[in-house]
Order: sequence, then structure tokens, then C-alpha cells
Amino acid sequence: MSEKKLEAVVQGGSPLRHGAIVDPQLVERRLQSEAVFEGDFLTVRRDQVELPGRLRAQREYVVHPGAVMIVPIADDGRLVIERQHRYPLDMVLLEFPAGKLDAGETTFACARRELAEETGYRAREWACAGRMHNAPAYSTEFIEIWFARGLVEGPQNLDEGEFVDVHLMPEADLFALAARGEMTDAKTMVGMLRLQQWRVGAWTPQWQQAPTP
Repeated sequence: MSEKKLEAVVQGGSPLRHGAIVDPQLVERRLQSEAVFEGDFLTVRRDQVELPGRLRAQREYVVHPGAVMIVPIADDGRLVIERQHRYPLDMVLLEFPAGKLDAGETTFACARRELAEETGYRAREWACAGRMHNAPAYSTEFIEIWFARGLVEGPQNLDEGEFVDVHLMPEADLFALAARGEMTDAKTMVGMLRLQQWRVGAWTPQWQQAPTP
């Protein structure tokens, strides 16, 4: 990430600060910043910061481009869910479809692309359910949640080296897995919470039509 883009993140000019309330008595001010690792996907930075009261500290964090997650709802009410091996945990997790933003890509475009690539499904209607910051203590990553319905099945188009099993699962079964502690993916559980809020009338999706290809 360039110094100009990094400055935008720190000063609030980025969607990473979406919905944030900045309280001057809590703000940590960046004094110095260095990239200690730059990979193909992630960058790790080490910053020297001034804390409230003029104390100083060091912050190490991962710079992430942002991501989306999709809650796809089939016409019969079942949910499209994936099983995927997550190497850092050496575990196969059950998750809603998700993926990172490409450079210059909108979250809506990313959601449509990731759903089609990972599951083969296209959706006629979409609704944004907000954002989550899944690891704010050490990462800039945000995940924007999208609901999709009016699904049309098609072929997967997975990236090279990507292996994903796609399933249709009743809502009740997915909630039962979470209740038993067998669902551990945080973003998927947040998606389930938003789904539950919709079902009980605490949140109303604002549906929009997918653009015509």
C-alpha cells in the first residue's frame, strides 16, 4: 500500500472507517510507519504512535484490501454454504461464500463475482447488510455482507488451487450447528445473525436488481 493510501486509511478517508465515530481523547496518532513484510496479498506494517496523554507505543498490523461475504438464499429457503480447508487452522470450515476485493472493484461487483466463481450461482436480487471488522486489533480488513436471492444455478469458475464444496442447507440445520459449537467462522455467524434479524422483523433488506450482463 502506498504512503498516500495508508494516510487515507489512518485519517479516515477510506471505507475502512465506515461508520466510525472518532473521539479525540481516544485517537492514536501515527508518527512513523514501515512495511516489515509485503506479500502478494497482504502487507504487515509496524507503526510508532502517540497515544492520548502523549505516551508512545508500537502497533503492528496487517493491511488487507477488504472483502465481501454473501448469504445466498435459494427459492426453497435453503442457504448456499461452502466447505473449505483453511490452511492456518488446518481445518475444514463451513462458511458462506466470500472473497477479497480486486483493485478498483466495488463491493457489489465483488459480491456478484465471488458468488458466481465459487458456487456457480447468479442472483437476480441483492441487498447490503452492512460491514463488519473481524480483527480490528491487528488488521484493516473489513467484510461487507450481501444477501442474494432469485438464484440461478451455473458452473463454478474457481481460481487455480482453490477447492470448495458447495451445499444447500436448511436454515434450521445451520443454526443447530452454531448452537452446538460446530460453526466457528465469525463472518458466517454474523451473516446468520443478520438473517435472524430479518426473520423477526428487526431489519428489512433493501433489495436491488442485479445489473444486466
